Amino acid sequence: MIKITDKILDPTGEEIIKDSICLPFDERKRGRFKTQTVTGKEVGIMIDRGEVMRGGTLMRCDAGDVYKIIAADEVVTTATTDDSTLFARGCYHLGNRHVALQVGDGWLRYQNDYVLDDMLIQLGLKVIHEPAPFEPENGAYGDHGGHSHGDDDYEHPDIHAEEHSHTHDHDHSHGHSHDHSHTKKHSHEH
Repeated sequence: MIKITDKILDPTGEEIIKDSICLPFDERKRGRFKTQTVTGKEVGIMIDRGEVMRGGTLMRCDAGDVYKIIAADEVVTTATTDDSTLFARGCYHLGNRHVALQVGDGWLRYQNDYVLDDMLIQLGLKVIHEPAPFEPENGAYGDHGGHSHGDDDYEHPDIHAEEHSHTHDHDHSHGHSHDHSHTKKHSHEH
């Protein structure tokens, strides 16, 4: 079995591609699994968990050969509208549900879910099911996982002339909260 172990981060364009591996999104986001190349050779993908293989990504096996990842067509929901406000509302509601989402010019795409389809139809978007490659956004925090509220990098503007202090707590669906304190003289609670 061929062992694919590395993602080529900075391809030169001169790589010689030995074969391709066609995978749907749910497979391309896994780090360790067995599959086949398009020519039928058995391969084992053994990369760091959390790395997404995008369509066009070049991978190197332990013998040094290069393999190209192809984003397979899969049945997805594509929603469209010419109304930019309606489009933004659809993106907002899907993002609020932490849905993996691919965004294009006037269209958005996600893995089939009839509840989400109904929600977008109720909002007024046109919804179709079609075979297409699925390449969702990495999200606001990219591939590195975890997140921050940016308080280390963001200086809060002094909106009051007098000094103030306040705290606010953010509860998140991932089972813990973050407490952020900002100290000045005046106080109020959020």
